[in-house]
Amino acid sequence: MSMFAEERQRLVANRVAEAGRVSVTELADRFSVTTETVRRDLAALETAGVLRRVHGGAVPAGRGATSEESLLERQVQNLLEKRAIADAAAALVASSRAGSVLLDAGSSTEALAERLMGPLPDGQGLVVVTNALPIAEKLAANPNLNVQLLGGRIRPLTQAAVGQATVDAVGRLRPDLAFVGANGLHAEFGLSTPDTEEAAVKAAFVRSARRVVALVDHTKFGVEALVQFARLDQLDAIVTDVAPTGDMADALAEAGVEVVEAGRP
Repeated sequence: MSMFAEERQRLVANRVAEAGRVSVTELADRFSVTTETVRRDLAALETAGVLRRVHGGAVPAGRGATSEESLLERQVQNLLEKRAIADAAAALVASSRAGSVLLDAGSSTEALAERLMGPLPDGQGLVVVTNALPIAEKLAANPNLNVQLLGGRIRPLTQAAVGQATVDAVGRLRPDLAFVGANGLHAEFGLSTPDTEEAAVKAAFVRSARRVVALVDHTKFGVEALVQFARLDQLDAIVTDVAPTGDMADALAEAGVEVVEAGRP
């Protein structure tokens, strides 16, 4: 069966991220397409900032503390891990019987939004508040949800509302659960992100919710982006694909943060 270009490009991006460097011929063999098709895929992914083309193949795009992926780029990274994390996060929503949820902008929270499109247990009603245009648009199609979109200036890179108006609006809320994403989770620096305005909104989410859950895959462990938006002791739980070890595990335990490992009983 043939594969849609978008799906193939996501798998190509995952392969580059995992291997560090891939060749055009390897990708052509893996996906049973021509080398010309692979080159077109690599060109599209390079334009999106996902990778960098080199002679005969591609390598991951370089990153720094102030660099930031586009929404498309984040969507194609670690797809299986994010889906598992989203499943575990959705189970937390159901088991906690939450009546209101805050969803941060990001690819992990968008994956969770997809899970919330399904039926909730026993007709559970849910108010979902978000600053993310793609999440609001997705959830608005479910008539069983009360979806509220926070206002503010929209950042094109992440399609998220930011600014003082957004922060003030969050400050007037007291939701049961807040799910936040992050570019980094560090034992000493806590949760961080590259952009100051997005960090301010994330920090407001953390302050407002009764229970705060971070959705972070293992690639975020030990990473320090430019702006801290939460200390570890401000979190109630993290949902991740692989349980942290060493200093990271010790710091989470000392801060009283529950670690929910996706895909594990």
